[in-house]
Amino acid sequence: MITKENTAQHIVAYLQHKITLRELVDWAENAVQEEDFEPNHETILMQILGSLGVSDVRTFGLTWEDCENIMKKLGYEIKVEASLAS
Repeated sequence: MITKENTAQHIVAYLQHKITLRELVDWAENAVQEEDFEPNHETILMQILGSLGVSDVRTFGLTWEDCENIMKKLGYEIKVEASLAS
């Protein structure tokens, strides 16, 4: 089942460079085809997955602001932490 939580987890994995943009896009495209969405959140999940599914196209892309807005729609807030590189 595609949920707000596992959608957010995929976006965080992308932002942390644990998965590539291509992997995020592939996941989103496959998720749309599954059509098994968390009850009461089908519409927002379809909108988000639709956006993620085309984010590898230069015209659309996926910016930090896009990720931040998507996470807000999912009920999450992104916090950034920086440390001095060694």
